[in-house]
Amino acid sequence: MIRGLVAGASYPLRALRVFQKSPRLLKFLIVPIIVNFVVAIAIYIGLLWPSWQGIASLVDLVDREFALIIADWPQWLSFLEYLVLGLGWLLRVFLILGLFLATGFLILQFGTLLGAPWYGQLSEHIEKYRTGRIEIVEIHFFHDIWRAILFEIKKLILWLAVALPLTILGFIPAIGTVFITVSWFILTGFIMGLDFLDGPSERRRFKFRSKMAIVWRSFPASASFSAVCWALIGIPVVNFVTIPLCVASGTLFWCDRVLPTLPQPSLNPMSEHPVSE
Repeated sequence: MIRGLVAGASYPLRALRVFQKSPRLLKFLIVPIIVNFVVAIAIYIGLLWPSWQGIASLVDLVDREFALIIADWPQWLSFLEYLVLGLGWLLRVFLILGLFLATGFLILQFGTLLGAPWYGQLSEHIEKYRTGRIEIVEIHFFHDIWRAILFEIKKLILWLAVALPLTILGFIPAIGTVFITVSWFILTGFIMGLDFLDGPSERRRFKFRSKMAIVWRSFPASASFSAVCWALIGIPVVNFVTIPLCVASGTLFWCDRVLPTLPQPSLNPMSEHPVSE
């Protein structure tokens, strides 16, 4: 298990080594970076800045409430003031990190959707670099677009199917905030794993449930891979580059850890169509 966790987390570094060894692949990063830049500007203006102001107002309100409470404490409890201040800073850090992670996740969703053709090219060339060949099930252009839309819809349905019960459970005191928070992180990480491992699966026209099965079967490596990628795309501005890097990492992960486990005949039972080169 530890070996799988370490291996999964290492794939962004492995992708960097691939780009170092084969600089010609860098050209496939240019358009995705531009797309991420445009998407990020819109999200930063529409979400990040208002949310940042909201966090500042919330923290100020909490600080004032704590100050009023501390003012009524007896003198011998004054040492607890430092504990309260520490909790206030911890809340501030937690909210800011959560905002960055949520913003990075949104940039990933919209960026990969709008930049799908270029991300597809990047994934194709990474797979060919890694395996020496590439498998693509050819379908009509509009069918391809429809599959991409369906993939996003199914991800949304999956998210709602799990997120809504979690939200309801959050109102039950016995469940605990920690459990709900961890569950949200697991759900988001799973969807992120679907995104980053989707390139090779989609070229083979795998069904959505087969794509989910790949993420589950690759655990715990898929969990550590998703966690590292989430951290990388949560860094503002840097995520313009780290998102395509994680797409490349996901293709490497797929080639190394998923492809060897699949049936190798020309007809793949996980796919909706026979595989062709």
